[in-house]
Amino acid sequence: MALKPYKELVQEDISKHVEERDGMKYLNWAKCVDLLHAHGATEVYFEPLVNEKGSSLFMTEHVFTDKNGNTNRCYEVGVKVVVDDKTWEFRGPLMNGPNPVKDNSISQQRIWNCQTRLFVKCIAIHTGLGFNLWLKEEQETEKADKWDDINNHSLAAIKERIERLVTLKMDGGLSAEEIAVKAGLKDADEMREYIRMFKRIHDFETKLRAI
Repeated sequence: MALKPYKELVQEDISKHVEERDGMKYLNWAKCVDLLHAHGATEVYFEPLVNEKGSSLFMTEHVFTDKNGNTNRCYEVGVKVVVDDKTWEFRGPLMNGPNPVKDNSISQQRIWNCQTRLFVKCIAIHTGLGFNLWLKEEQETEKADKWDDINNHSLAAIKERIERLVTLKMDGGLSAEEIAVKAGLKDADEMREYIRMFKRIHDFETKLRAI
């Protein structure tokens, strides 16, 4: 007995097996294995991928710091997935729900959760099982990220992005004064005033909405 083809598995209704946490829907990895066996697979498993140092964390060399001083290095994890005679490798960002995991919140549990989620996503892409669950999630994410929708613009996000850039340049050896001058401003005080303006505009918009 062989695993059913993609065109059949993609039609499989898995809604009764789906859980929801933090506004996101999940198919439990163990249930995913069980469903694959129920549809013809004889061997199903996954293993964590490891880097050259034996760690299951893959990361950028660059450290990113947010406005609260929390750091991260754009961490990723990966899995090797085996279904009968098929083998795939799949990597993705280390996430806590919809948010990236930072240095102060990394844990073995979050790494494991991400690895199991990558397993389920890899299965969906290659076999079709649960694919529509991911299709809906990707469509919702893409809609939320559209830059041409003015209602999705976030002043707070832009402010944080600029603060990260300033921090990045300072980590590279430039002073605040040098950054300001190179950016065409009079001095560091003018640069700080630009950044403070984001909060003022955000507060103004909040008051406008309340009228």
